[in-house]
Amino acid sequence: MTDEVAVPFLRIENLSKRFGVFTALRDINLEVRRGEFVCFLGPSGCGKTTLLRAIAGLDFQDEGRIEIGGRDVSRAPPAERDFGIVFQSYALFPNLTVAQNVAYGLVNRRHSRDEINRRVTELLALVGLPDQGKKYPIQLSGGQQQRVALARALATSPGLLLLDEPLSALDAKVRVRLRDEIRALQKRLGVTTIMVTHDQEEALAMADRIVVMNQGVIEQVGDPAEIYRAPATPFVADFVGHMTFLDAVVVGPQRVRVGALELDVADDGLLPAGAPVRLAMRPEDVRTRSITTETPNRFEARVDTISFLGSFCRARLSPTVSPETSIAADFSTNAMRDLGITEGDIRTVAFPPEALRVFAAPTARAS
Repeated sequence: MTDEVAVPFLRIENLSKRFGVFTALRDINLEVRRGEFVCFLGPSGCGKTTLLRAIAGLDFQDEGRIEIGGRDVSRAPPAERDFGIVFQSYALFPNLTVAQNVAYGLVNRRHSRDEINRRVTELLALVGLPDQGKKYPIQLSGGQQQRVALARALATSPGLLLLDEPLSALDAKVRVRLRDEIRALQKRLGVTTIMVTHDQEEALAMADRIVVMNQGVIEQVGDPAEIYRAPATPFVADFVGHMTFLDAVVVGPQRVRVGALELDVADDGLLPAGAPVRLAMRPEDVRTRSITTETPNRFEARVDTISFLGSFCRARLSPTVSPETSIAADFSTNAMRDLGITEGDIRTVAFPPEALRVFAAPTARAS
């Protein structure tokens, strides 16, 4: 690995931001590698846009340090921070043509006319709008306007590309298509990119790494598979994907009890017997096929309800030994057809121990 790649392109150290008595960001530490695509993911009000604006210099932090490309920009104005930015609202100039919008930053930097024309032509082709330069923004669709905004942000060849929920104003099909285009373009150009989103599917599909935020702090940083399969906190487990949470008690090494149902787990955090815990599992991890007497965590469950969700069905199960417990399970359409699963059935199901996540119960954390 070269030194250029090894040294973070963006470094944030001990950053905090307050608005009056409200703390929007608290002691944020983060490093982003050159060429990486990172998503800030979290619910509204978690601080992700505030952090993006601090990186851009649009809102100065109260404490902490920001480095871009090895240079301290903690108090530098936006014009000195080598970034391009795309907003949710496109923010195009309605009185300028598409070509003039893309050229705006180049004109301000006093590039030659030939250089500007060449760059604008190149960028419009890059974002799939080679013949739209003479049109005005109002003549374009939302997806096309966002492509223009992206071309404008890339015009000056910034070292850092900032995307502030760029797809949230688009309809679902356009959003999926444009997210794939943005990711492919980012890989092609190799530009370091940070995107703010509240859409978990967007983050999982686009990011090299995801920064999950909640109430002004970072809950977890990891690649999409790690965030989804190994959530570090109950908040991450609940926010990313669907998760069933069950109150349980540790009954021994790597073994917990949910009601009258005892289950093996791969990791119980070395909590002592009798400790209350929260057991978490993904609905798609509930097994219904190839279950034998040797399969761990097998039990009988009643299929209480089934909801058709297109490519799969989500069922609510209640173990026969613990009918007060409700568990979500996702069954593929193939399984539904092959096994003939219907409401009211009693089915043998199993929880793979490695798929169960164990978190200390809130009372245990507070003690």
